[in-house]
Amino acid sequence: MNAAKKVALVVGAQGVIGRNLVDHLARLDDWEVIGLSRRGGEAQERVQYIAVDLLDPAGTQSKLRALDHVTHVFYAAYQDRPAWAELVPPNLAMLVNVLDALEPAAVGLQHVSLMQGYKVYGGHLGPFKTPAREDDAHFMPPEFMFDQQTFLESRQQGKQWNWSAIRPSVVGGFALGNPMNLAVAIAAYASMSKELGLPLRFPGKPGAYDKLLEMTDAGLLARATVWAATEPRAANQAFNINNGDLFRWNDMWPKIARYFELDVAPPLPMSLDTIMADKESLWNAMAAKHGLQPVPYRDISSWRFADFVFSWDYDMFGDGSKARRFGFHEFIDTETMFIAIFDDLRRRKLIP
Repeated sequence: MNAAKKVALVVGAQGVIGRNLVDHLARLDDWEVIGLSRRGGEAQERVQYIAVDLLDPAGTQSKLRALDHVTHVFYAAYQDRPAWAELVPPNLAMLVNVLDALEPAAVGLQHVSLMQGYKVYGGHLGPFKTPAREDDAHFMPPEFMFDQQTFLESRQQGKQWNWSAIRPSVVGGFALGNPMNLAVAIAAYASMSKELGLPLRFPGKPGAYDKLLEMTDAGLLARATVWAATEPRAANQAFNINNGDLFRWNDMWPKIARYFELDVAPPLPMSLDTIMADKESLWNAMAAKHGLQPVPYRDISSWRFADFVFSWDYDMFGDGSKARRFGFHEFIDTETMFIAIFDDLRRRKLIP
């Protein structure tokens, strides 16, 4: 193999972040890609997939110990649990199991990239200091992202490889069956509103409609993640990665409605997780009527996550200037991002 060739191990390769990272790396001539997930995947040129349960240490060892050519680990795996404290053991264990299995074999390991988010700042708990900065103080645990980063920093001591921690806002991109996919949930909600002859209502909390927030395009996030993993100045650093603009739903929501050729009605607080629970038959009828791909309704919807995002009746944004100071200067307009995702969903015949 070419000495300059880099081999990426993308952990969590079927999520919205991992999938877009795999796609980006596969387009770069000097990378080979191995994707890890419970579901595996279909091999492509320069991309192979391994199905593995990362909570099984022995199974992880058997699947990963042959990967002695891996140079970069991109860790984007996540296990959901009902309570915050319950998130710590599985999400820490998966990262530990990956490095326990891989590090002894991959003697040429150069970098471990850890995907985080604004939960590091307490963004999921309530109003927090904005703009959030990478050196902001931690809050009272539990928070699995703290445990993961502490483990990684300790593990790296005295090693030849280095690490980075990447902190996006809400990620916009394409992935089915993913619990954190806001854009697909909005597209499905808007499509069903249109099918029922309804205007598009913002379903979030009172106060959420006019707060400042930002998003992170999945493609931009992939490029930033690879940049941080290969830029020497970025070694052993954390970076907020965002689109570069701020928006309010009271401005963005009418633009989304216009895309779907819908009127906008005044906001009305309602749980999408509740009101969409009986809509599977509607979705299946829409799929038949419009010739959509036969995707299970449960894989289209991310209602609980949408409810979570729409509940933010406080500002939600971070300071992205550190990445720019270190050399990453890309940005994307968030309205443009939404339109591109909706166009992509239509091309894939996932929405009418």
